[in-house]
Amino acid sequence: MAGATREQTGDLTIQQMAHRSGFSEPTLRYYEKIGLLGEVARDESSGHRRYEPATVDRVEALACLRSSGMTVSGMRRYLDLLAQGDAAAAEQRELFAAQADKLAADIEQLQLRLTYLRRKADLWDARVRGDTGAEKQAVEDVIRVMDQFTLKD
Repeated sequence: MAGATREQTGDLTIQQMAHRSGFSEPTLRYYEKIGLLGEVARDESSGHRRYEPATVDRVEALACLRSSGMTVSGMRRYLDLLAQGDAAAAEQRELFAAQADKLAADIEQLQLRLTYLRRKADLWDARVRGDTGAEKQAVEDVIRVMDQFTLKD
């Protein structure tokens, strides 16, 4: 690719890879050290890491998994199953279904926290306006949400 930039060809420096993936440079080094990335190519003259297209693809896949809340051990499991190809399709399905279920539970908890904050804002808004009826209702709503926190634990 004459005239192509390193980023276009996928031959990225660690700084470019960190920017592109959202991982910090130490995280990229750690993932390489623990084997999630395999061996990262090095520039012959400087010895600096150069992320080739296949490694860029792997890092981007790991970034998506991490952003979905997958742990390092989950990412390692994914890569191990990926290496097995279609023979591990059922196990891949289970891995992703379990992660989806975990994420759904996390979202439910976040929704509850959001509702709590909105009810508290309603409470303080009622106090600012001097609306005792709305304040009483807001207190009841806050207590009802707080009870849901207790039930979830």
